[in-house]
Amino acid sequence: MNTTTTTDGPIGLDRTHADAVLYRVAICAFTYYPDKPTEEPGYTIEEDVDWCIAPLTGIDQTALDDLRQGIRHAIADPTAERQGFITTLVTL
Repeated sequence: MNTTTTTDGPIGLDRTHADAVLYRVAICAFTYYPDKPTEEPGYTIEEDVDWCIAPLTGIDQTALDDLRQGIRHAIADPTAERQGFITTLVTL
C-alpha cells in the first residue's frame, strides 16, 4: 500500500485504518434493514456512515464524499456490488 502523502496523489491510508473502515461497513450492512429508521426513531443511515469513516483522517473532501457515497450504498443495498467500494478504499 502506498504510504506517500501528497495533495494530488494517493493519501497513503494506513492498512489498519482501511481494515477498520471495512469492518465497520460490514457490521452496518449486516445490521441494516429497510425499516430500521422507522423501528429505531432517530436513526439515520448517516450516523452509520459517520461511524464507518471515523478511523480516517487526512482525506480530501472529494475523496471523502465519494467514499461516503460508496459506504451508504454498501450499507443500504444488500444486492450491491461491493468490489468497487473495496477497491476505492484500498487505493486511498
